[in-house]
Amino acid sequence: MPADLETRFALSALPKALRDDATVHLLDPEKGYELSREGTSGITCIVQRTAWELADYRNDIFIPLCYDAAGTGTFLKVIMEVARLRAEGLGPEELYAEIESGFQDRRYQVPKKAGMSYMIAPLHRTVAPPDMEVHTVSMPHYMPYAPFVTNEDIGAAPSLEDPSSLYHPFIDRQGIDEQSYLIHLVGQKERDQILADEQELLMDLCAYRDVLCDPQTID
Repeated sequence: MPADLETRFALSALPKALRDDATVHLLDPEKGYELSREGTSGITCIVQRTAWELADYRNDIFIPLCYDAAGTGTFLKVIMEVARLRAEGLGPEELYAEIESGFQDRRYQVPKKAGMSYMIAPLHRTVAPPDMEVHTVSMPHYMPYAPFVTNEDIGAAPSLEDPSSLYHPFIDRQGIDEQSYLIHLVGQKERDQILADEQELLMDLCAYRDVLCDPQTID
């Protein structure tokens, strides 16, 4: 992905007021993530290209996301390690086992305090409703860290058969209990405003890859 487009896409995961001071890393497929811009706020943004929990090296995963300082030193560190190991030739099943064992033996850590991952970009392409297959969707949301927390713990009842239920906070477990997040989707009006504000970015993403055209929405 061109550096300027990747930078804009990564930063779109943040509210506009937070973008100028954020750090950005860009992906070199031959090496992994490399620092492109040093920020001052403690927030770091990337476009994630490998979802290790799928145990599959797809070339059509695009997840713009930003972590605060607590997440940058923990969860984002894992994402960057995944990219490096993939670039070095480790297979997807071996990578899954490596990350899983890394959390078990505490080489990888969860944040020690509450924090936030920002994902309010106009689109992302990864596993998503309605069938939890890979789709291009517009689901801007915030993700406070919630390691080891379940939907039962918070009384949440998300249902893919009832899309409206996803507009209430729920837990998303991403591969392992340590990587659980509280998902809080923005409202439909706020989502529509994000889509309107990011029209130029959306057109450029669509021109870059067909799979990034026409994001689905949850209504």
